[in-house]
Amino acid sequence: MRIALAGAGAFGIRHLDGLANIDGVEVTSLVGRRLEPTKEVAERYGIAHVTTDLADSLARTDVDAVILCTPTQLHAAQAVAALRAGKHVQVEIPVADSWEGAAEIDRVQRETGLVCMAGHTRRFNPSHQWVHRRIVSGELRIQQMDVQTFFFRRTNMNALGQPRSWTDHLLWHHAAHTVDLFQYQGGEDVTIANAVQGPLHPELGIAMDMSIQLRTAGGKICTLSLSFNNDGPLGSFFRYICDNGTYIARYDDLVDGYERPVDVSRVDVSTNGIELQDREFVAAIREGREPNAAIAQVLGCYRVLGDLDRKLAGGR
Repeated sequence: MRIALAGAGAFGIRHLDGLANIDGVEVTSLVGRRLEPTKEVAERYGIAHVTTDLADSLARTDVDAVILCTPTQLHAAQAVAALRAGKHVQVEIPVADSWEGAAEIDRVQRETGLVCMAGHTRRFNPSHQWVHRRIVSGELRIQQMDVQTFFFRRTNMNALGQPRSWTDHLLWHHAAHTVDLFQYQGGEDVTIANAVQGPLHPELGIAMDMSIQLRTAGGKICTLSLSFNNDGPLGSFFRYICDNGTYIARYDDLVDGYERPVDVSRVDVSTNGIELQDREFVAAIREGREPNAAIAQVLGCYRVLGDLDRKLAGGR
């Protein structure tokens, strides 16, 4: 499996680390915004081809699939271009910053029949997998999810504290994790969605604080609080309030409602959610099947985000 990775920043490097653990996978091309830093990453990981133009990678015969870790605003157009070029695609979350963009990727995937997977990592974190398996077996049923997504990000900085060329978004990026996970774990589509946001940042032009409420047809509810103003513990914290226990997931770790650790070490072959996500992508291509988090499976998430975006903009 020969893969081109576009985006040599903080998240791209996490994918490179994960791919290095998968047998029979080679990253043959690396795409970055600036040539010299991209070359440095390529040398570190033994990648022969380096470019600043994704089209160069898509034209190569030694590329079977593409992983897009590029700025959010480029995802939809780049995913469509990769599919049109005959490459399987994994596009990092969010797959698009509009409902129309997500729907277009889905349409082109159906036309080409290629694997197109979204980087909805929460489906693959061992903590959330542990909960999901018990929901499927009937041991747990979600009553409510209470989620906090908190960062201190008042400038365009990435996860490594380096300047970022694009602006992140609480709704289209960070809320996408929770909206998709809530529907995935609950097994039902969201039928009621409401949101309010705080003032827009005077320079970044985005809301720095947001609150979202979701409800499914069956009565499951989710409350999501998001902030780029939080000067404290950072990250996303998911509280599952179920009919048979309460569990708190912090990325790959899980505790019960009393903060007692839950052993998730045997849930999968790795405790690294990004690696597990990449393993699913590779396996789906090799086996000719739809992957978990296929674009068709996550499309409902982007429909909800589109509705919320219109409400926040005063559309209705």
